[in-house]
Amino acid sequence: MWWLFEQKASGKVLFDLVCSHMNLIEGDYFGLEFQNHQKMMVWLDHIKPIIKQLRRPKHTILRFAVKFFPPDHAQLLEELTRYLFALQIKQDLSCGRLTCNDSSAALMVSHIIQSEIGDFEESQGQTPAQSDYQLLEVARRLEMYGIRLHPAKDREGSVLSLAVAHTGVLVFQGHTKINAFNWSKVRKLSFKRKRFLIKLRPDLNSSYQDTLEFLMASRDCCKVFWKICVEYHAFFRLFEEPKPKPKPVLFTRGSSFRFSGRTQKQVIDYVRESEFKKIPFERKHSRVQHNSRLSPLPSPRHHEVPTEVSVFLVHLWWTISHTHKVMPSYESHYGHCVMLPFTQREPLCYPSPVHGAMADVSAHSRERHSSSPLTVPHMMGSRSVTTSVTSNSPHLSASSGHSHGMVNGQKSLELCSHSPNGRQPSPLTSPLLNDACSVRTDDEDEVRRKRFPTDRAYFIAKELLTTERTYLKDLEVITSFQSAVGQDEATPDSLKNTILSTFEPLHKFHTGFLREVEQRLALWEGRSNAHIKGDYQRIGDVMLKNVQGLKPLTANLHKQSEVLLELEKACRASRKLEGLCRDFELQKVCYIPLNVFILRPLHRLIHYKQILERLCKHYPATHVDFRDCRAALADVSEVVDQLQGSLIKMENFQKLLELKKDLIGVDNLVVPGREFIRLGCLSKLSGKGLQQRMFFLFNDVILYTSRGMTATNQFKVHGQLPLHGMTIRESEDEWGVPHSFTLVGQQQSVVVAASSLTEMEKWMEDIKMAIEVVKTSNGPSSDLLTSILTDNKCPEDSSVEAESEDDMTASHTSLERPAPHRGNTMVHVCWHRNTSVSMVDFSIAVENQLSGNLLRKFKNSNGWQKLWVVFTNFSLFFYKSHQDDYPLASLPLLGYSVTIPSESENIHKDYVFKLHFKSHIYYFRTESEYTFERWMEVIRSATVPSSRTRILNSKESHPH
Repeated sequence: MWWLFEQKASGKVLFDLVCSHMNLIEGDYFGLEFQNHQKMMVWLDHIKPIIKQLRRPKHTILRFAVKFFPPDHAQLLEELTRYLFALQIKQDLSCGRLTCNDSSAALMVSHIIQSEIGDFEESQGQTPAQSDYQLLEVARRLEMYGIRLHPAKDREGSVLSLAVAHTGVLVFQGHTKINAFNWSKVRKLSFKRKRFLIKLRPDLNSSYQDTLEFLMASRDCCKVFWKICVEYHAFFRLFEEPKPKPKPVLFTRGSSFRFSGRTQKQVIDYVRESEFKKIPFERKHSRVQHNSRLSPLPSPRHHEVPTEVSVFLVHLWWTISHTHKVMPSYESHYGHCVMLPFTQREPLCYPSPVHGAMADVSAHSRERHSSSPLTVPHMMGSRSVTTSVTSNSPHLSASSGHSHGMVNGQKSLELCSHSPNGRQPSPLTSPLLNDACSVRTDDEDEVRRKRFPTDRAYFIAKELLTTERTYLKDLEVITSFQSAVGQDEATPDSLKNTILSTFEPLHKFHTGFLREVEQRLALWEGRSNAHIKGDYQRIGDVMLKNVQGLKPLTANLHKQSEVLLELEKACRASRKLEGLCRDFELQKVCYIPLNVFILRPLHRLIHYKQILERLCKHYPATHVDFRDCRAALADVSEVVDQLQGSLIKMENFQKLLELKKDLIGVDNLVVPGREFIRLGCLSKLSGKGLQQRMFFLFNDVILYTSRGMTATNQFKVHGQLPLHGMTIRESEDEWGVPHSFTLVGQQQSVVVAASSLTEMEKWMEDIKMAIEVVKTSNGPSSDLLTSILTDNKCPEDSSVEAESEDDMTASHTSLERPAPHRGNTMVHVCWHRNTSVSMVDFSIAVENQLSGNLLRKFKNSNGWQKLWVVFTNFSLFFYKSHQDDYPLASLPLLGYSVTIPSESENIHKDYVFKLHFKSHIYYFRTESEYTFERWMEVIRSATVPSSRTRILNSKESHPH
């Protein structure tokens, strides 16, 4: 067939012919790929002549496949396009390219079965079009959706893979995405020989540029990947097709390749603004005889096609849920391609696990009503089978085969511009978080609000459920830590026994408690067969029973301090154990410092008390649930009061241990009597001007540091100021520096400046209080605090410029390897945000922990993304679902402001709050008034400074 074209016909001629034959309007999402003479899969260039691209055209197979994967399949406005996308998803699943977990696999296979076989008996389920739509809805949330991996290595020789998506260039290690470079951050993409180069835009806060380098197998590999990157960027980011570059007069330099075709915006605008005459077509299930009776002996005609389909589905399920590898003998017969030349192949036979015979996958169960049928072989590894389009394909009328030269939607066609459920397709949406978050529509939201309870007590109980899920995951971190270090001989038996006896009973107990809460909420929501509502629309009885069951375990809660002490002693005695702990803390599952997990059981009791207080405040005294809630509150308050004193000491001890890891050049930081008060950023005035320093205030001494030049990201101590005999005064008039004050010690004086008046007031208030306390107490001796601070004046002042320069110009590798020390602790956040945080703030943050589902929206996006969000440790942690073991991303909230969107922002939704820091804006949407109030409350605890009254009252009750 290829020889029917002109000698110099371009690739676009062939591609348009294929789209015309299929009556495909939105053909711009697709392409023709083939294996070139170097055995590499490449896309047919629309500009170059075909004869220059196909060396041996008679022996070349061109595969019609999806080339550009949009973030939202609702942007695909025609049913035929969505059907072809569904075929691509089935193909990717069967060959192991699209990996997923068991639950996603089961969900996708169920939609494939519905699309292929249809309804069970007399039930009315989804149509094939709706099943395809739902299949795409599940598939687009997967991390490997639309990903085509290109092998590469970074500068250090680590084996990686590069890929491109609508958001930008991605870096994978195996099937795990480890880095992403958004198009907005990429300044230039290029390649030089085997090296693929990504030049990033300059950072807003600095003047340096960063070029990332990857090594690929050959120059051709680089060029193939570079081309698809150029096309992806143009298709999703540009408003119109880029114009060709003018030809140089003398010589050319570099590649003249450019994207050819309509951009996604042009496709969407064209389809919506044009009026097409709709070509009639019909979607069918496979030819299955539905029996109204469950006969044990179905007719041969009844099981003829299901045998074929079941073989494929069994192989598909086994492939995607167990191996995730390419299995040529089990590949899907749903693949679609165009082959040159068009030849007949024998039908492929699958071994049938049901009858032990060979199930013939041939054309007898497929139909296509078209005057000019297109032979579409299904690619099965190195073999293929000739068949028509699959049974659930659009069946075109006889007249459709004689379409009037319609090429890729360029002539009259009426378009199906609605999704299967009748909703209008959404406009272009912004990139999603890891392309793995679901989008909930307004219709779904409205249905959900009508279906679920609206009582405030229900949402309080739901908070118990969501936070209990997070708490159980935190307990699992400790049990996995116990398994990791428990098998090592370097771990003392006493430490093993202490962790085992403390956390194993708690994990077992709370697993059962969570199960009971989930069952009660399911009954409350009416998601069960129970028809009696009144007895189940309460939570106090469940709380009372489990609080009483938890009481015998509270003796173990006193051992939390023992665990911290035992772990600290063991790490000091064994460098190997210290390394094991450090390695475990670097794992993704350990999203906050390890010592914080150890104190979680104590914090959880405070949360139970708060939840029960809200319930008792909400209920009238006559409510059926009030008595149980009040009794449970009395029990848990008794336990909290008993543990309150030890909790304060343990939190201080935990914070000292954490700070010890962040500091270099300090000895004996963790000593009896020392208490942490505040840490944060101040500018120290020296001969070279104001220089950023990190200050740490304790009840006996002030340390000032700068961020070290080593790979550990720790802070190097440059000086200490004992509080004994210190005075403090404001110095703005004296030095002409806003928000400055002077610390006058017995040996030296230091002038510092805060970033704002509020910050200065907080620092001065805490320092004055600490000075007063040290006058009347015998605190720890600060003489033994540090051992390398004798030359801390000129050297530390003169080294800052070099240090900052190294930080800015340090070469970054393509793979962001975890440093030996965590670089995202609160100390580092305060350093980058130029703010401070006190021990009182940490205590308030402990009381304000929250988790649950939120809908998130970026400033310039249209879609709302459903995420599981956990708030703790002054940060939001984002997950795909509550079942995930580790977060996808985090957002430290120090420095952010939380407000309600204004009318000008056009957020016409209820229960929405806005997070804002400099140019970063996020919108979050909650499900009810109660959850909105709770999220605003807990986030304000991290973003709004505590009032002086609150701080003073807290310090009076718990003096440092």
